[in-house]
Amino acid sequence: MFCYQCEQTAKGQGCMTVGVCGKQPEVAALQDLLIYALKGLSLYAVEGRKKGINDDKVNLFTAEAAFATLTNVNFDPERFLHYIHNCVKLKDKLKEKLETAGGKVDFSDDIVNFKPESTLPGLIKQGEAVGIKSDQTIAPDILSLQQTLIIGLKGVASYATHASILGQEDEAVYAFIHEALAATLNKDLSLDDWVGLVLKCGKINFRVMELLDAANTGAYGHPVPTKVPLGAKKGKAILVSGHDLLDLEEILRQSEGKGIFVYTHGEMLPCHGYPGLKKYPHFYGHYGTAWQNQHKEFPLFPGAILMTTNCIQKPKDTYKDSIFTCGEVGWPGVTHITDRNFAPAIEKALATPGFSEDTNGKSVMVGFARNAVLSVADKVIDAIKSKALRHIFLVAGCDGAKPGRNYYTELVEKIPSDCLVLTLACGKFRFFDKDLGDIGGIPRLLDIGQCNDAYSAIQIAVALAKAFDCGVNDLPLSMILSWYEQKAVAILLTLFSLGIKDIRLGPSLPAFITPAVLDVLVKNFNIMPITTPDEDLKAILG
Repeated sequence: MFCYQCEQTAKGQGCMTVGVCGKQPEVAALQDLLIYALKGLSLYAVEGRKKGINDDKVNLFTAEAAFATLTNVNFDPERFLHYIHNCVKLKDKLKEKLETAGGKVDFSDDIVNFKPESTLPGLIKQGEAVGIKSDQTIAPDILSLQQTLIIGLKGVASYATHASILGQEDEAVYAFIHEALAATLNKDLSLDDWVGLVLKCGKINFRVMELLDAANTGAYGHPVPTKVPLGAKKGKAILVSGHDLLDLEEILRQSEGKGIFVYTHGEMLPCHGYPGLKKYPHFYGHYGTAWQNQHKEFPLFPGAILMTTNCIQKPKDTYKDSIFTCGEVGWPGVTHITDRNFAPAIEKALATPGFSEDTNGKSVMVGFARNAVLSVADKVIDAIKSKALRHIFLVAGCDGAKPGRNYYTELVEKIPSDCLVLTLACGKFRFFDKDLGDIGGIPRLLDIGQCNDAYSAIQIAVALAKAFDCGVNDLPLSMILSWYEQKAVAILLTLFSLGIKDIRLGPSLPAFITPAVLDVLVKNFNIMPITTPDEDLKAILG
């Protein structure tokens, strides 16, 4: 086993015996084998497009399968067996179509002749032979960029899958996923070629986030500022964690009138700001405040828990029977729901005690996506011109359990009162309930939304740059980001593709980036690691 796709990888180098996330070496091998199989499928998909062959099933399957290999999404070996076998079946059918059309079907790479074993032990053995470092002929810097590309593609694939669920797709996205996977088999590409592909991945991810934004706002309206309670309501309860808005809508619809209150967790918190979701009277509040407390909080939640994407590590046996997964998410021993029939989760909620009494806690504000912020853009601009607003900080990204993330809490607490803090993604749970006051009636802490709502943050920055007739890099704006998994990598590549500079990244730099590749990023984008809150604030504000 070798895996270094997340920030918490062992010793900052790579997990080689078992994943820090709980991923077993057998699952790691199956994930490597699935990516290997997708490369073979992609070769034919690329050639197929040259002959006008574009298979919708192949497109969506590729995205969904890559999505399933994200950190903490799927640890179920049986489901990878089906993914791998389906991948090869799709490849063989595509090859037949291509051959009939007179396209190229003969490749020198052995990958096109890959035949999966019929058993899990056989597949695991095959996967162990095609891991990240299996080809020793690849130069370290080339491998670094290849893996950066593949890791970014996994983030792209997750967003593309979510967007497709709500009817938003773009052929160019699928074409690039196939182009990029196929390119990893090309021994003739130079370092500059790989840098270009990595930046193109960021450009494509921007398009994907645009699609997902259109999907979410088209289905549920643009988010509006909304107060969300952090307490609990007496009665039966279901907690929904993850990212998928359609899953949340369906469980709200199916549980309506059953005496169940629905709570959000993790990146579902921003859903309270969508008009199409907040209309449900039993959609109550948010449960849980920080990623590192999830293992403590989930056993205490007296109802059913629905996981819609990667959010927690492998669930403990003591409360597996309360957890349900759906979509690409899967763990051994946990009930997986298909076709969005959430009856099992609803029945579990009705059978469990629920909350015995009302508990009043803090409340937080959500719903400050681009429409809400840009509606007061004139006030922000006037505040900057009058010096009432000195600087804007985007403190955003992933949360995690690894030490060092308290930096982000301390940073936000120390940011001066004449500065705004924009935030998004689950990294905000380090400080999302802080009362920072306001500047001229504008809250100093503005929650833009989920990680994919980086699209909104970019639109806000672009609008401000246009108002001041300058580039985004010239604004009084600093981006201080935390990363954990592959969606964060895709977003970082998007920022690079847009030419954004001076980003501070932490808690640590990616293990898959070699010193030479890091040097390229520093020279071109002046990316830098976080240091201490005091030192970084002094460097930014003077």
